[in-house]
Amino acid sequence: MMTLPEFSHVVTLAEAAQGRSLALVADPAARAAIARRLGLVSLDMFETDVEVRAVAGGMGVRGTVRAALVQPCAATDLPVAAAVSEAFDLRYLRDIGPVEPEDEIELGEEEIDTLPLEHDRVDVGEVAVQTLSLALDPYPRHPDADRILAEKGVLSEEQAGPFAALAALKGKKGG
Repeated sequence: MMTLPEFSHVVTLAEAAQGRSLALVADPAARAAIARRLGLVSLDMFETDVEVRAVAGGMGVRGTVRAALVQPCAATDLPVAAAVSEAFDLRYLRDIGPVEPEDEIELGEEEIDTLPLEHDRVDVGEVAVQTLSLALDPYPRHPDADRILAEKGVLSEEQAGPFAALAALKGKKGG
């Protein structure tokens, strides 16, 4: 049994042929599910404006994702608030052949945001969630992280790095 994504909103190729603008806002249940999926402490606001249009061989999907969220600090697990505003512009085309994992593909600038159109439909809600996922800070850091880590005896990169031992030797030689 296939489960729908947390914020599903499917647009068909027939709808794209007419051109369509959508303003989608995630309800609290969808935000909570998206937060769980993306490993967020909370997702307090999540919305997207999307324009779909027909393009040669498929569908164009363009829009902006806006979110207010809290991520766990990568070093301390303390909450780190963030705001995201990220644009996307994708093309979904019918005639993209299957790609084998071992195939090496050269992509030009025009092809970077081109994906296969499956079953003449695109889930623009899922596009928005994936765009948010890519826009998240992979290593969010709480403003007090360095102080908290120092209090717990964790050395900074400068103190523990490869040149720290050399600096200590230099200090002994000069003294």
